[in-house]
Amino acid sequence: MPFRSPWSTSAIDKFATGSADLLILVGRILLAWVFVGSVYGALGNFSGSVGYFRSLHVPAPLLFTTATVALEILMSACLIFGVGTRYCAIVMFLFVFSATAIGHRYWEYPAGAQQIGQYNHFLKNISIMGGALLIFVTGAGRFSLDRRLAG
Repeated sequence: MPFRSPWSTSAIDKFATGSADLLILVGRILLAWVFVGSVYGALGNFSGSVGYFRSLHVPAPLLFTTATVALEILMSACLIFGVGTRYCAIVMFLFVFSATAIGHRYWEYPAGAQQIGQYNHFLKNISIMGGALLIFVTGAGRFSLDRRLAG
């Protein structure tokens, strides 16, 4: 008799398999929520966002902030509606990688609250990059414009 893992037919596996498309949709929305929140914050205090990028010595901080907000809006929409999802996942990974390298260099901050805050942002961004890779592998799932457009 061949070895059979007790986990292969577990209730958790059955739930995950049976609900995969719905869970992928929920995962896409939750991942997009980070960018929606970021856009909301940036638009609510646009001059503060520009000032933050200026403090990081980013060239053309006004243009950089505008481009960042536009890209976050685009990524959010693509994730939520599931359109161009795998391309969006690649862009998201590269965007967050860049944002982490530019804006969350926690090791440059003195020990204390600022360093801890930047470290938490750094870790959050690592997690978002992991989510982007998962979306890249799984695709958008059944509940997406990608699926509808594919026929």
